[in-house]
Amino acid sequence: MQTLDRPITQPLDRPLIIAGKTFKSRLMTGTGKYRSIEEMQQSIIASGCEIVTVAVRRVQTKAAGHEGLAEALDWSKIWMLPNTAGCQTAEDAIRVARLGREMAKLLGQEDNNFVKLEVIPDAKYLLPDPIGTLEAATQLVKEGFAVLPYINADPLLAKRLEEVGCVTVMPLGSPIGSGQGIKNAANIQIIIDTVKVPVVVDAGIGTPSEAALAMEIGADALLINSAIALAQNAPAMAKAMGMATEAGHLAYLAGRIPVKDYAIASSPVTGTITSK
Repeated sequence: MQTLDRPITQPLDRPLIIAGKTFKSRLMTGTGKYRSIEEMQQSIIASGCEIVTVAVRRVQTKAAGHEGLAEALDWSKIWMLPNTAGCQTAEDAIRVARLGREMAKLLGQEDNNFVKLEVIPDAKYLLPDPIGTLEAATQLVKEGFAVLPYINADPLLAKRLEEVGCVTVMPLGSPIGSGQGIKNAANIQIIIDTVKVPVVVDAGIGTPSEAALAMEIGADALLINSAIALAQNAPAMAKAMGMATEAGHLAYLAGRIPVKDYAIASSPVTGTITSK
């Protein structure tokens, strides 16, 4: 019997590297919208994620659901990704990013200069401002931040953000919290083919099958919050999303069969019984 030259799990050993830091999990999660702190804790553990994004403003103002958040997680095991959620201008986002870096230091992550950059002036559809995002990213990179910008699936903007020094690009699959899935796969595919930094699909994923799809087309990682936190059983959905992320990534590395317009028999045609 023919044996494999390498273990089937070997492709999964290729780590995700962002700004020189290595992560085994390719799923990032958030801390918002959970029904309780306990449910959030259970979900983050079940997901297997190593990066958790935290809204700096909500922690600072002790917004509902964020009281005691800083103390609720073991930050020696989880990498904090402060985000600038709620910022409508570049200036506001820059200021909140600086606060986020200080917050990470207070929690023991002295070398954490990561920031998920969000500049969103649109209150209805929550679509990111491309001009404000580029402006803020340019300044934050100059200040030594590892910038992970949340953007529309715009290949030209993604390339420009890479050129100014961003360590990832994070195109949306569909509007935040909509659960519509991947509505712009063609543009995301172009981004994946165009930039060299990791591509993290963020926003809109509602089911594990949609998470797997994003990874199958070549995304490096996913950020999923609402689909987990608002599920009827959040920890179970978190585990499902973690498994789907891993399965989609392995499928991408394995290489799918070509799509054809005709059928090809899966059984051999030699030795078939024929009538005289």
